[in-house]
Amino acid sequence: LALAVLSVVIRSLVSFFPYSGQGNIDGRVREDGTKMYGDYEAQRHWMEITLHLPAQDWYRETKDNDLMYWGLDYPPLTAWHSKLCGMVMHLFDPPSVELHKSRGYETASSKMRMRMIVMLFDLLVFYTGVFSATRTLYKQSVSAKKVCMLLCLFSPGLILIDHGHFQFNSICLGLTAW
Repeated sequence: LALAVLSVVIRSLVSFFPYSGQGNIDGRVREDGTKMYGDYEAQRHWMEITLHLPAQDWYRETKDNDLMYWGLDYPPLTAWHSKLCGMVMHLFDPPSVELHKSRGYETASSKMRMRMIVMLFDLLVFYTGVFSATRTLYKQSVSAKKVCMLLCLFSPGLILIDHGHFQFNSICLGLTAW
């Protein structure tokens, strides 16, 4: 339990640092002048698209889905996850996922809310998957169980990517561990 709590604290601390594209400070702009922003915007935009468009339009160019602006490029299960996250964001902050009007939407509260969503899915899927797998694989060895949990819960790449850049890679890993 102490390892899990410490890893949550570390994940939370990572979220205080900037992420790529924050405020479009790197100035990334498309040829048509559209600012691209970064990691937060990509995830937020996928929530916007999956929330407002029918599933058959998620992966194709339409008047409402400009694939050159952070087009959805993850598998369908991930898209459905984005829709679920978009429903949560819409419940608490409708402008954050408003179709066509929310590009570049970066309020402190919406970023914190998205970070909390990442943490929630980490706890619900990844942590439970790791605990289940280590309990199954290392029934006889408490020390091996602790080492496995330590390696999984403190993986720097996973922590930095998921919690520093609003990603959900831990869901796939957690499902695999289950």
